[in-house]
Amino acid sequence: MENSEQTQNSNWVNKFLSYVERIGNALPHPATLFAGFAFGVVILSWIFGQTGLSVQHPGTGETITVVNLISQEGIYLMLTKLVKNFTNFAPLGVVLVAMLGIGIAEGSGLIGTLIRILVLKSPKKIITFVVVFAGVLSNTASEVGYVLLVPLSAVIFLAFGKHPIAGLAAAFAGVSGGYSANLLLGTIDPLLQGISQEAAQIIDTSYSINAACNYYFMFVSTFFIGIAGTIVTEKIVIPRLGEYKGDEVAEEMHDLTKEERKGLIYAGIAAFILFAVILIGIIPSEGFLRSIDEPENIFRSALMKGIVSWIFIIAAICGIAYGKGAGTFKNDADVMKGMGESMKTMSSYVVLVFFAAQFVAYFKWTNLGLICAVKGAEFLETIGLDKIPLLICFIFLAAMINLVMGSASAKWTLMAPVFIPMFMLVGISPELTQVAYRIGDSVTNIISPMMSYFALIVAFIQRYDKNAGIGTVIATMLPYSIAFLIVWVILMAIWLIVGLPIGPDSPLHYLPN
Repeated sequence: MENSEQTQNSNWVNKFLSYVERIGNALPHPATLFAGFAFGVVILSWIFGQTGLSVQHPGTGETITVVNLISQEGIYLMLTKLVKNFTNFAPLGVVLVAMLGIGIAEGSGLIGTLIRILVLKSPKKIITFVVVFAGVLSNTASEVGYVLLVPLSAVIFLAFGKHPIAGLAAAFAGVSGGYSANLLLGTIDPLLQGISQEAAQIIDTSYSINAACNYYFMFVSTFFIGIAGTIVTEKIVIPRLGEYKGDEVAEEMHDLTKEERKGLIYAGIAAFILFAVILIGIIPSEGFLRSIDEPENIFRSALMKGIVSWIFIIAAICGIAYGKGAGTFKNDADVMKGMGESMKTMSSYVVLVFFAAQFVAYFKWTNLGLICAVKGAEFLETIGLDKIPLLICFIFLAAMINLVMGSASAKWTLMAPVFIPMFMLVGISPELTQVAYRIGDSVTNIISPMMSYFALIVAFIQRYDKNAGIGTVIATMLPYSIAFLIVWVILMAIWLIVGLPIGPDSPLHYLPN
């Protein structure tokens, strides 16, 4: 009886997700869709520009109006900034530079060999948890998860006999959906802390917030998100995707050859030397990798700020060392060929990014995202709920705003001056408000086309499913989004009921002096 009920529930979930996928994929090609979005923003800017729609910026008090792009100034802006929108689109350079280095490592055979070792040595039962957990941990290094772990996880799953898109989804869920969980502090922590402190000082000029203010909650969240992501992958995503029947071939699982072992020794020596150089540059207070302006701030060092450069350098040098040892690289032409091959796989992504970059720029210019966020904040302010329901509503609002505004810091810059003072007046600490924001901001990352790396995920999935589109990504990732939201809301409610601090010197409640 119980099995029959579970089967019915599973069938219902599959039908719903298939329906979501069909609707999404019935839309035009993702690049065409982003072009349509950009055109739609232009039209909306004209419509709302005629109505005089405006809001007051909660931080500056400035009146924000809709900027009409169907005007002399708007047309000038669109025509003169077309190329700049494309070339300045942040993820484009990050992805292409990282992929050049990864292309060398892949062309030499290093990545394939490392995957074989992982598959041969790791228990199959825990590989899904390892992938999700590694995705969450990769947040410390910002872009690493998107450009390295997500595509690599698809290859790993294929080698384990699992559907590669399930591996890609599990990694993406950890990297992006689990953005507010980690065992270590990341670059986003001091960024949000600074914004929160400025907002808190609107009410209390002496209020101080430390960068680790959410650390305890984040640390515990890492394990819950890892488990939730594993369950969703194993119980929903893998069964729904079924057996992989695409063209990609799994790595052969034979033992390492003598040449491959020699290549690994060479790559290991190269990695050790690079690691030593990094330690020498970062450990001393005057190390050459430290920030010139703020040497005491590790997050502003050349290691953390230049993480993409390090991905390129490490992958390239270790790849060349492996190729030399294994005999897969005979000369420099072989190295350049590896870089060229990696760029071939990025061609569809480059096309997609061109239109996505225009859409994001137009949406920012028109102030439509800003106005949507302020209007949502004003609505929530009028509800009048107790602490836990109020914070849950705030999480949902942040999740909804995340669908139209991609940048976590940009949204928080807008929302913090509204909600932190408002919540302080009802006894909720700024640190707790920041936690609630980070939950909402994380859970819809994986289903938001506004997320900077969403276009890249579409391109990665199309490697394994030529017919995949935005609908495929959303349908695949939606169960993670819902599961993470439920887990985090319950965890936060329990945390509040028990009364645990959410970080070092970070209370749950605000008591005016």
